[in-house]
Amino acid sequence: MTNRKILVTGSSRGIGRAIAQAFAGAGDSVAIHHRDSPDLAAAVLAELPGDGHVIVQADIADPAAVRTMVDEAAGRLHGLDVLVNNAASYGRSAHLVTDVSYATWQQVWQDTIALNLIGAANVTWCAVQHMIAAGGGRIVNVSSRGAFRGEPGQPAYGASKAGLNALGQSLAVALAPHNITVAAVAPGFVQTDMAAAHLQGAAGDAIRAQSPFGRVAQPEEIAAAVVFLASPEAEWASGAILDLNGASYLRT
Repeated sequence: MTNRKILVTGSSRGIGRAIAQAFAGAGDSVAIHHRDSPDLAAAVLAELPGDGHVIVQADIADPAAVRTMVDEAAGRLHGLDVLVNNAASYGRSAHLVTDVSYATWQQVWQDTIALNLIGAANVTWCAVQHMIAAGGGRIVNVSSRGAFRGEPGQPAYGASKAGLNALGQSLAVALAPHNITVAAVAPGFVQTDMAAAHLQGAAGDAIRAQSPFGRVAQPEEIAAAVVFLASPEAEWASGAILDLNGASYLRT
């Protein structure tokens, strides 16, 4: 496989960091994206094997910043072969519909959808322009188990990920004639900073018990699946959503 040019949004930590490391380990050049964590992004850059990697910055909820960031990534990498839409927020606080004010409900929904769904759609549009010009590409969206089983305490998050799945499947059909595939991974809980608060104490024991393996995923396990879905061998998986939850939630 030749050296490919990869943009991973939200890659200064967690799953995104592991994805960037996996692509770099395969010999690809990676654009590490962050919103407001330049030090973490620099640390990821320093640890990536190979060369040609770059750091780009943008608030994914800002359409103008997104376009500038994607164009910068493509320019500095000298192309764009793979986009991984990983940047997302679980929400700053729980917003159970019976427990929050109408104002809070409105704000959480606006903030979450703006980043997790509309932001990802905007990054995708910008990346597709470069991929079409180059004759093809791969897009992998990082979804969630919550898109299928529901998120009663974080409904905006669950809805945003369900929307991301629908977006990806629509684009898988629309972009196939351009030799661009679109697929997704849907993890359950993953051992990351974002999940740390949920994985502590008795709550963590209950979460780990959801899987018959008695644990949660490691970021590297999610990254391995993303790298496969972005490979030439996975073209026929376009439109697929791969569950990565250790049999903690089985859907038909």
